[in-house]
Amino acid sequence: MVCRIPIAEPEIGEEELKNVTEAVKSGWVSSKGPFIGEFEKSFSRYIGAKHGVATSNGTTALHLALEALGIKTGDEVIIPTLTFIASANVVKYTDARPVFVDSHSDYWCIDPEKMKEKITNRTKAIMPVHLYGHPCDMDPILRIAKKHNIFIVEDCAEAHGAIYKGKKVGSFGIISCFSFYGNKIITTGEGGMCLTNNEELAEKIRVLRDHGMSPQKRYWYDVVGFNYRMTNLQAAIGVAQLAKLDKFVEKKRRIARIYGESLKDVEGLELHPEMAWARNVYWMYSILVKRASGITREYLAKKLNESGIDSRPFFYPVHTLPPYKENAAYPIAEKLSQEGLNLPSSVKLSDENLATIANVLASCLQKQ
Repeated sequence: MVCRIPIAEPEIGEEELKNVTEAVKSGWVSSKGPFIGEFEKSFSRYIGAKHGVATSNGTTALHLALEALGIKTGDEVIIPTLTFIASANVVKYTDARPVFVDSHSDYWCIDPEKMKEKITNRTKAIMPVHLYGHPCDMDPILRIAKKHNIFIVEDCAEAHGAIYKGKKVGSFGIISCFSFYGNKIITTGEGGMCLTNNEELAEKIRVLRDHGMSPQKRYWYDVVGFNYRMTNLQAAIGVAQLAKLDKFVEKKRRIARIYGESLKDVEGLELHPEMAWARNVYWMYSILVKRASGITREYLAKKLNESGIDSRPFFYPVHTLPPYKENAAYPIAEKLSQEGLNLPSSVKLSDENLATIANVLASCLQKQ
């Protein structure tokens, strides 16, 4: 039986097992327990925010952020069209309207210049998504938001530890949101977190996370809330994972360097970019299979699969999906989506694995 090389795989070790065992033995296995507060404080400190509120997953973190900011019916939230569907869905949850913006051709995230034309008097928030581990260009986004008095909610689900001009992503928005799903750079299985420097917003998110229950009066509810809590078991894993985050980021960047060196002379590929102002954490090492090369992304994925190597295509642009279908064209995002392929990116990959993947890609392209 051929041993497959997975697209992603968490690295869970003795430290995580020790913490989970401690949580189980303590009896605190649900949404109360000391690991939750420890994880919130440690992760917010790592990113550079004052407050952290752990959640059940990254999607619920984004939803809580918009709810806490009062996003409602008739409002508009600007998002990139090339993103995971959750970025759009959470806007719908608030009955607001997602407004799509094309990607920047150089680094694949939302294009600030194209964002300007989408601002209206109904625009209440911008949600930059740090796609596949590369930071957005935050300075122009911040200027646009300040000029129009618009909230920034950072979607950092794919960018733990990424840096923009010396500051970690997640430290720019009024609220930033992270995911700790099993394929993320650090994981709690499922899980997420909202970060903010605003104490009032942090408290509002905590209340909304816990059904809307008043902090002063148990089982009294002034607002309709949600059950979006993280468990102590999840946080126990998160505490151990966070201690390894810098090591994981360096391994991700090493994997990217090896891919880059191995594939730089292979015609027909465009490699994952890193702008001079960014530290890309390469959550997924990604390539573009140039259509002019005479082969398709699907062909390469098929050949990789036949060799026991997992891959996955880029996200579909959200404006092409049935719930959000638009006739407007977003040419850069559409091109990226058609040509983009995510390669195996687990920190558990060996140099032999990476050489195998590069050799299969080079062999397929050289035969054309």
